[in-house]
Amino acid sequence: MIKLEAPFKNIEKLKSGDKVLISGKLFVARDQAHKKLIEYFNENNKFPIDINLMGIYYAGPSPNKPNEIIGSIGPTTSGRMDKYTPILLNNGLKVMIGKGNRDKSVIESIIKNKCVYIGVTGGIGALISKCIKNQKIIAYPELKAEALREIHVEDFPGIVIIDANGNNLYD
Repeated sequence: MIKLEAPFKNIEKLKSGDKVLISGKLFVARDQAHKKLIEYFNENNKFPIDINLMGIYYAGPSPNKPNEIIGSIGPTTSGRMDKYTPILLNNGLKVMIGKGNRDKSVIESIIKNKCVYIGVTGGIGALISKCIKNQKIIAYPELKAEALREIHVEDFPGIVIIDANGNNLYD
């Protein structure tokens, strides 16, 4: 297991197939929050959050039970964010976490910007929630489960699917 700490530096050394444990701050966003992020960028030429060297986990948590930090938070199909992803990578985002393959434009942007795509197995959202030490909604609360969140994780497990050279575990 390779330990990764956000903000993400020197991720170019990761290889497709590497198992990782992530600690630090991540953003959580699905397609509706991505759409709003890109709209904001197009209007303001910047994002409402600092994405430089950061990571986004594609997920929408279920409601938390009493005494829980967050509910089950399994990965969303990453392809739903593909049309928004290159602009995020071109502006400093380094890590994406989700499930499923990515389209050609995303893979090209991963290579160009030396980023990585990390996969998480679907169906383990309840286990992943145990890695989250705190969370808060930071934008778009009207989206409820799809609001933009900031989470802090410890030993969040994943596997490098697409490395900075474009090597793809799915291939």
